[in-house]
Amino acid sequence: MDTGCFSAAQRLSCHAMNPDLLKPCPEHGPPQPAAPRMKPNRNKTEQIKPELAPVVTDPKTGRSYSKGKLLGKGGFARCYEMTDLTSNKMYAVKVIPQSRVSKPHQRDKITNEIELHKTLSHKHVVKFSHHFEDQENIYIFLELCSRKSLAHIWKARHTLTEPEVRYYLRQIISGLKYLHNRGILHRDLKLGNFFINENMELRLGDFGLAAKLETVEMRKKTICGTPNYLAPEVLNRQGHGTESDVWSLGCVMYTLMCGNPPFETLDLKETYKCIKEVRYNLPSNLSPAAQKLISSVLQKAPANRLNLDQILGHEFFTKGFTPDKLPASSCVMVPELHPPSPAKKFFTKMAKSFFGKKKAKAEKIPCDDKDEKDLSRLVSGIVKCSISRQISYKTVGSNEVASPAGQLVSSLPLEPTPAEEESRKSVSRSFKGTMASSAEPCEDGSTPAAVAESAAKVLDTCLSAMPAATRNPPCLSRPEPFLWVTKWVDYSNKYGFGYQLSNHSIGVLFNEGTHFSLCDQRNTIHYCLTNNKHFTFQTSALPEQLHSQKQIVELMANYMEQNLMEGGDLHCEDQASSSPPPLLLQWVKTDHALVMLFNNGTLQVNFYTDHTKVILCKAADGSYLLTFISRERVSCTYLLSMLSEMGCSAELRHRLRYVVQLLQHHADA
Repeated sequence: MDTGCFSAAQRLSCHAMNPDLLKPCPEHGPPQPAAPRMKPNRNKTEQIKPELAPVVTDPKTGRSYSKGKLLGKGGFARCYEMTDLTSNKMYAVKVIPQSRVSKPHQRDKITNEIELHKTLSHKHVVKFSHHFEDQENIYIFLELCSRKSLAHIWKARHTLTEPEVRYYLRQIISGLKYLHNRGILHRDLKLGNFFINENMELRLGDFGLAAKLETVEMRKKTICGTPNYLAPEVLNRQGHGTESDVWSLGCVMYTLMCGNPPFETLDLKETYKCIKEVRYNLPSNLSPAAQKLISSVLQKAPANRLNLDQILGHEFFTKGFTPDKLPASSCVMVPELHPPSPAKKFFTKMAKSFFGKKKAKAEKIPCDDKDEKDLSRLVSGIVKCSISRQISYKTVGSNEVASPAGQLVSSLPLEPTPAEEESRKSVSRSFKGTMASSAEPCEDGSTPAAVAESAAKVLDTCLSAMPAATRNPPCLSRPEPFLWVTKWVDYSNKYGFGYQLSNHSIGVLFNEGTHFSLCDQRNTIHYCLTNNKHFTFQTSALPEQLHSQKQIVELMANYMEQNLMEGGDLHCEDQASSSPPPLLLQWVKTDHALVMLFNNGTLQVNFYTDHTKVILCKAADGSYLLTFISRERVSCTYLLSMLSEMGCSAELRHRLRYVVQLLQHHADA
């Protein structure tokens, strides 16, 4: 299962070295016995934390922020989702009560964290935005990582496959090298501090214990961090160096692959003893390369450990397959990962050269003829390799149950039982026979090929006439409302492709080619048996043969509602429940984008890397509207004729060229 955007969630460091907090997070295994309290509890009144106001305002700038859900909490601070009421941009905000920084050394700790974090800028480090304080709290605004952390993935999965571990470790090492090159030690590397964004990219965060690298003589001797990941030299008060972070990295690798930290015991003192003696077990099910790498990192003497470059050069990485991207489904289940064929590797390399590190520079200037030719060759290769992710006409099992976390958990085998197969045939017979008289035909020419051809033609015509420009024309102040996909979930490995429209109706295109929609607050059902037969039911009058499909649709709907964020700020008016929603004719996934074609002529393309979206639809008067949703989820709608006359920015022009190439090669595929 792959998904669009998870709802925002992050977590704070558990600061497990605090004697009052020696009950580690889920990633640390069984709870450790709490140490005796160092200080008696203060009165209960002082311990009660005041509830954060629904809206907080920066006293200096006057900008207001709406409080969202609680993302995580620790003994020192809480983290909330907050939305800037001016720009609608969302943040993860660390909220520290002023009462917790009343002493100078406490205030210095927060100040040092802020000053250090605001200097960092790296792809695999959580972005620092800004901070302010009022009389009650200090607010630190950070990048919102919507897929929680590796701790959450580990809790759901318990163990990860070696390709997944390589995928995450490469990103951790990239961020860690950046810190070390700047003379910064993290000192609290653990699963809960590796955050995952919407695009399944890892961000290293929580710099509450970070410190500048000192000489051996000046190294800090403080014991800080999380018990299961502490290096021997830290416990022996020999100080922190980059080698201590490498040790923690080895513990992270072991935990992800083996299901528990290497030195975990039920007794904290015993855990410390095992760490000092480097006493742990390597499971026999680990590959020889993985065992060798872990052993080379978990060395007692810091000087004997591999450094970060040597880790990347180890055979565990050089001889093993590392995926370029993980599906979002890997947050809750084992993904289907296959090493690419030589042809696939070639096209991936081309794609990286075109869309990779130089992308930002390429988007600042219009594409020339050479770009067009390179893009044409690139798209041709990608489409021929990847366009097969379309409707597949096979029948699969249809019963699922939802876990408390909202993910779909299979309760039946992939292949249908004879009874299920007979039930499906019965559904087909009944609707083709007795229900045919109530069917409503689709719009003329609404085949995937026709929609793709029409969209490619109007976009190509627009681009051909478009003059050079450096910016987009003014947005339409009140564009005609239209429906678009705000959330999606790819569960085609078993059932089909689900999506939510901007009027909150839910659709699922099943692998066998049928289409099921829940509309009007789930009170009305639109069912399409073939591409030219529609049926409408009230939920209470749904034929029994469709109950199993309805259950799957509801599970996908609940999953998207609980876990996924809206794809942009573009809303629409609710359509009448009596009219069928737009029918998804086809969806196609390439390495860079998701393409969706609807029977009303709407085309939507979601780009993975920066989460931008291009939506082309018809207005009531027959003209075309083009909507661009930026990476900040801010939308602008234009008349296509206006873009043709006035031109647009290089960023939008570049995406439109890519869409045209995709559609043209889609028609030829």
